[in-house]
Amino acid sequence: MFLHATNVAYLEAHRLRLEFNNGTVRDVDLKDGLYGEIFEPLKDMALFQKEAVNRDTNTIEWPNGADFAPEFLYAIGQEIRKVA
Repeated sequence: MFLHATNVAYLEAHRLRLEFNNGTVRDVDLKDGLYGEIFEPLKDMALFQKEAVNRDTNTIEWPNGADFAPEFLYAIGQEIRKVA
């Protein structure tokens, strides 16, 4: 089974709550991963808060084209719960 992000919600600072297609909900803190040409702009909170799930790529992405692999997000996330 391929891992997909199915839902995302902004929490605070650079933290997001993600739901995955395996029924897991994880909180992810991306503050330490925002370096490099494509990710540096996400340090601007106005841009960071424009995250959305791209249904074509099955992960989250921002208007500037930045995205993270769902496997990476899952690995660094802290499990909150399983969705029933």
